[in-house]
Amino acid sequence: MNRRLSTKYFQVSQRVWGTKLLFVNVYMIANRPGAAKGWVLVDTGLKGSANKIITMAEELFGPGTRPAAIVLTHGHGDHAGGLAELLKIWNVPVYAHALELPYLTGLSSYPPSDPSLTDGLMSLLSVFFPTAPINLGNKVKAIDIEEGIPELPEWKVIHTPGHTPGHISLFLPINSTLIAGDALATTKAESALYSFSSLKKLTGPPRYFTTDWEAAAESVRRLTALEPRTVAAGHGPVMRGRELHDQLHEMADNFEQVAIPVKGRYVGHPALADEMGIKYIPPYISSGILKATVGIAAALATFFIIKGLQE
Repeated sequence: MNRRLSTKYFQVSQRVWGTKLLFVNVYMIANRPGAAKGWVLVDTGLKGSANKIITMAEELFGPGTRPAAIVLTHGHGDHAGGLAELLKIWNVPVYAHALELPYLTGLSSYPPSDPSLTDGLMSLLSVFFPTAPINLGNKVKAIDIEEGIPELPEWKVIHTPGHTPGHISLFLPINSTLIAGDALATTKAESALYSFSSLKKLTGPPRYFTTDWEAAAESVRRLTALEPRTVAAGHGPVMRGRELHDQLHEMADNFEQVAIPVKGRYVGHPALADEMGIKYIPPYISSGILKATVGIAAALATFFIIKGLQE
C-alpha cells in the first residue's frame, strides 16, 4: 500500500482510491483488517476500460489480485460498460439496487437521454450514449439496503434515485467519505471542457440522463444531511472540507433553482419505473435543427474521445 502510485490514480481518503477513465471515475475500496477481507471495485467505466482497471488494481494490491465484489452505483454505459470484460477475468459477485436490475438482466432499456438540453456538448452527444440493457443473469445480486453489502461491512448503502430508479451511493461513517455516483457531480458534466479536464464545480446529477428531478432533489438533500467531509462523484474531482460543505448545502437549499433545467423532456414529467423496468416515458418532439447540432457536436468531440482512449 505504500508503493508510489501512478499519477493517473488519486487517493480519495484512507483505503479509497480512484481513477478517471476518459470522463468518468471508478473507485477501489480496501477493507480495514478485521472488518472484511480484500477490496471492492465501485463502477467499471466505459466499454474498453477493463485493462486499465486491472492495471490499477495490480499496482494497488499486487499481481493477480481480484476484488471481493463489484458494486454498481447504477447501470448506465459509462459506469457498467467495462463489466462484461472484467467478469471474463474476475469471477466475482456484482451488486446493484433491486430497481436497477431490469437494466442489468436484459428486461428493460433505460429512458432515452434528453439532447434538447442545450447546456453543453455532452448533453448534445448524449443522444449517442447507449441505453440498451446488458444481461448479467444470476451474476448480479440485489443489494439489501438494510443489511448492506457483505463485502463492504463498514459502508452504508443509500438509495439515491432520480438519475436512475435504482441509483445508490456509499457512505463510510467512520471518516464521512461519500461515493456519490451520479447522484451529484463535482464538475459540470454537461460540458465537454469540464468533463475531459479536472475543472471543479459542484452540481446536481448529469442533466441529460436524469429522468426524475423530484427524486433527484430529495437524494441530494439526503446526502447533504450526512454531512460528508469527502465526496467522490462519478464525474469530477474529489471535494473536501469547507468548500464541499458550503457548496453542498447551497445546492441542497436551492436545488430547484440551480440544478434542475428550466425546461426539458423530464422536467415536471418524470419517467416511471418499477422492478420490471421503465413503464412510462414522456413524449419528446425532435427538430431538424437539433439533429444538425448534434451531428456537429459529435464531429467536434471525436478528437477528444479518440485522444482519451489512446492514453
